Amino acid sequence: MNFGFSDEQELLRAEVRKFLDQNCSLDEVRKISESEEGFSRPLWNRMAELGWVGLCLPDEYGGVGLGWVDLVVVLEETGRTLFPSPLIATQLAAAAIERLGDAHQRARWLPGLADGKSIGSFALLECSDSLLPQGVTLEGKPDGDGFTLHGEKLFVLHATSADLLVVAFRTGAGVDGISLAVVEREAAGLVTERLPTIDDTVRMGRARFDGVRVARDAVLGKVGGAWSTVQYLADCGAVALTAEMVGAAEGVHALTVGYAKQRIQFDKPIAQFQGVKHPLAEAFVDIESFKSLCYYAAWCLDENPADAALAASRAKAYASEAFPRFGIDAIQLHGGIGYTWEYDAQLYLKRAKWARPVFGGADYHLERIAQFGGL
Repeated sequence: MNFGFSDEQELLRAEVRKFLDQNCSLDEVRKISESEEGFSRPLWNRMAELGWVGLCLPDEYGGVGLGWVDLVVVLEETGRTLFPSPLIATQLAAAAIERLGDAHQRARWLPGLADGKSIGSFALLECSDSLLPQGVTLEGKPDGDGFTLHGEKLFVLHATSADLLVVAFRTGAGVDGISLAVVEREAAGLVTERLPTIDDTVRMGRARFDGVRVARDAVLGKVGGAWSTVQYLADCGAVALTAEMVGAAEGVHALTVGYAKQRIQFDKPIAQFQGVKHPLAEAFVDIESFKSLCYYAAWCLDENPADAALAASRAKAYASEAFPRFGIDAIQLHGGIGYTWEYDAQLYLKRAKWARPVFGGADYHLERIAQFGGL
């Protein structure tokens, strides 16, 4: 059995890394993060032309027809350079429409998401910040053959840039009262605004729904039957984000190793001292560990859905603990200069702190793992 990547996947990795090295250095990342949208439209369009945006979508809708393992290859590289883009957000919106949408809905929205002309996002969390069913309180009042939405969603990836939102809302009580619908940017009553985050290389926002009308043909799947898909999308988000955390952790590890080899103290590079070598070695073991868990979780999304939720929680739980810990160590190993704006180590620490709770932190996923184990 081959547990490695195929030649095609390694070629994809090399091409993505070459593209980012040529077009989006960390200096460029800083510039992009200060822009109004928080990402580069020209680079986004080029990624779409190369097929990376539609990587997981069927070719009949303009996608490439590959899977989550292939997407992980791309996300590792975007994470390595902290590349700002709505790639994860758009993948989640596309996955929801592909999974629950009928033929008309797929034909209506997927081609635009595949070719990058439309940006999508998944609006789930609210003021409780809960990934459990009771966290969905956005009300969908019956309105003819559709619904009217009243409430708000928080922490929506690229909310202000999204052309369409896949929104979880409540049409009844309990788990069986949760539905998903597509709300387009032009919908009357929809207002989006940016929320401040610790990491300027990623954008999150608030979406307010003040009587937004959702027609029946915008509701994905059965009314009140979307909770299993909501869980699936949250797991996909956890795996995708963990893939970016793998790349970012490897990026700051390489940065810190390079600094330790160059920094001279007591006439020796500090990399020769045990107090420096040991944290770097321990971080390497942690990164390789949650990398392997991430790869398995991505494989499960493609090939073994029954184990995907557990695998996703294992990967995200480990990454949520290990990456922020090493982000702090990286700053310390750089000394006082690690905190300064001019050095890149602080960018990775901010990404680690931001990524820790998104799509569930370690406590949430460890409790979930225990529940899967019958505890």
